[in-house]
Amino acid sequence: MKQILYALGLSVLLFSCKQNQKNAVIYSPRTLAANEKFNAAQPSADSVFTIYKHNSEKDAPISGTEAFGIKFKDTVVSIQVNKADSSAADKFSYVQPVNTQQTTFLVQLANHPDLATAFYLIAFKDDKLNVISLNRPSTGKQDGKFTTGLNKIGRGGYLINNDFFITNVNAQVYLIKRQNPEERIQGEFILNSPDKSTLVFLQPSSLYEVHYESDEVFTQPLSKPAPATADLSGWIKDNFNWEKNKKGITFLKFSDSNRIVDIKEFG
Repeated sequence: MKQILYALGLSVLLFSCKQNQKNAVIYSPRTLAANEKFNAAQPSADSVFTIYKHNSEKDAPISGTEAFGIKFKDTVVSIQVNKADSSAADKFSYVQPVNTQQTTFLVQLANHPDLATAFYLIAFKDDKLNVISLNRPSTGKQDGKFTTGLNKIGRGGYLINNDFFITNVNAQVYLIKRQNPEERIQGEFILNSPDKSTLVFLQPSSLYEVHYESDEVFTQPLSKPAPATADLSGWIKDNFNWEKNKKGITFLKFSDSNRIVDIKEFG
């Protein structure tokens, strides 16, 4: 009797495994179109996505942290990480909806060794599932220092590796304009403008500033190195002001107490 029950249990387990295999689909990620939006509505009353925890089942914990999976309708979403082989990943250490419809998710692969290739968007768009790679090749000498992964910018959105900005609420994705097209920005993100549209990066001898909505940039030279991070806020407050140019774009500029302010700058 025990042997019969064991055989039945094994059959159920194998059937379950086969079902999971059948319901897993491997998606090859595509590249991002310039300033692409991902804000599709849910096609029905029920969400097309289901987020679940791997660790709540029988899977072992991943580095002691939670691992998440995503189902699109009744299929497990698995991403082909490397086009050169058939390996795929379906476990994520970070899953975050980035639009109010909750049809677009920003994800980070679990246990992935390279932050540059760890981030993707999983989105319902044009009546199908889209997987978008958030990776731009870079040859910067200090890429290791400035490939820092995800940086949440207040309530405005998410900065990914100094290369992408994803707005919250409507999930519009911007390619951050580089100083050198071959290199991701070789600087530390330190500040966002009051209107939430200009990102400021600290470099050894300058502030590199990007208005991500228009691709307009400004470089503010520094006469001496910036202080340590703990003193950075006071240093900026004492030495710089936010100023609008003739196009209404805000940049952080060195304060000049003798400068005559032209009212047209704020027009």
